Amino acid sequence: MAPYTKFNDLMIQGDILVDLKMAWETIHKVRNGVTIVTAFRGDEVNGLTAAWVSQVSQKPPMVMVSVAPPRYTHDMIRESGCFAVNILGESGMELAKLFGFKSGKQVNKFENVEYERKSTGAPIIKDAVAYLDCRVDSEATAGDHTVFFGEVVDAGIRSDEEPMVYRIKDFWE
Repeated sequence: MAPYTKFNDLMIQGDILVDLKMAWETIHKVRNGVTIVTAFRGDEVNGLTAAWVSQVSQKPPMVMVSVAPPRYTHDMIRESGCFAVNILGESGMELAKLFGFKSGKQVNKFENVEYERKSTGAPIIKDAVAYLDCRVDSEATAGDHTVFFGEVVDAGIRSDEEPMVYRIKDFWE
């Protein structure tokens, strides 16, 4: 990535001028589901709410999750070599906010959340409508995030409830 200079809502990168506010608003027109990405380190478990999750391969089945390095779950994924994607249903807003607004450094997010462990040992939340249990295949730096690519080693659908769709106003306005 070329060096850039930022001025308020504008960014100059080489000879390109980018309107950051417009880029951000436009990116949010892409619809994503709401998930809780979970991981562990020894007996400690944690998770974070994530909308930046996507399928990247069919054979083998693989997904990617994008996690900022300061997030507590980031190093758990890196150290354990696995993660689970817990797909939330439309009724999962309370869980989404619990795992999205509190840090696992200060709060045990799983204190009142039932979960189990499957193939990799990453927490599978019982109230999720579906899950993907993944082993990390590789990772890459993308701007201010790390993208973890995971091969799906176990998956399950637990409910016919429609998945929650991320809307920025539900979380940030």
